[in-house]
Amino acid sequence: MAMEKMPPMQYYLRSKKKFPTVWCPGCGIGIVQGGIIRGIERLRLSKDEVAMISGIGCTGRMPVYVDFNTMHTTHGRALAFATGLKLAKPGMKVLVVMGDGDAVAIGGNHFIHAARRNLDLTAIIVNNQTYGMTGGQQSPTTPLGDLATVAPYGNIDQPFDICGLAEAAGAAFVARTTAYHAVEIERFVARGIEKKGFAVIEVLSQCPVFYGRIARRQNAVEMLHWYRDNTSAEALEGKVRRGVLVDRDIPEYGDRYREIVARARGEKARRAEGGRRR
Repeated sequence: MAMEKMPPMQYYLRSKKKFPTVWCPGCGIGIVQGGIIRGIERLRLSKDEVAMISGIGCTGRMPVYVDFNTMHTTHGRALAFATGLKLAKPGMKVLVVMGDGDAVAIGGNHFIHAARRNLDLTAIIVNNQTYGMTGGQQSPTTPLGDLATVAPYGNIDQPFDICGLAEAAGAAFVARTTAYHAVEIERFVARGIEKKGFAVIEVLSQCPVFYGRIARRQNAVEMLHWYRDNTSAEALEGKVRRGVLVDRDIPEYGDRYREIVARARGEKARRAEGGRRR
């Protein structure tokens, strides 16, 4: 059935998959997935134009449910697979969905170099500040002092600022929002897809079952209210900054790659022509 005749959630989801999803009650990943779908629908993209790549983790299950071209890859390597796909199929809109551990722990090297290259990918990082799939260990974004299964006396590792890391490494577009601000997710995803270059959208998302319970935080509703009350679209002291943090026009890797290929082919053809003349 055509897109115009179906609600976007029904059109873009795999109808034969069983719902509800595998995610725990109160998890924010479903909210993020809904925002991604609405962002894609906002751009009126067909399912065949979009690819969604994921690694391993709670967020890694997202491609199971969407009716796009999808790959569920190995832990931390989603951006590597997406790089190959984008270079082979430059016209495809390639979205990479990752958790905070998947993206900036085991996948951290891939993340900074994807930003440095500035290949035209849209990376959506669901940051729930924990390893939810494996039981609640601290991740690179767990706040100092918070409890985790392997930090029973409090986390002593400095957390990453994912957006700051993306900006410093060279990403063309960087934005942050939360699972509470669902309309912002939709808007930022659409802008990230439209941006020529590497786009990063970080979504702060609640994990009440592991992070919330172990760190002795609130339930899902209270965690969402925390995002509402402690984030701001302006740079305010004591608030986590939301919004588009970086939007710059810089050379895109795929364009430069194809220029090199065309130059190499031209030189090869000229050498072959010179050989025939001799």
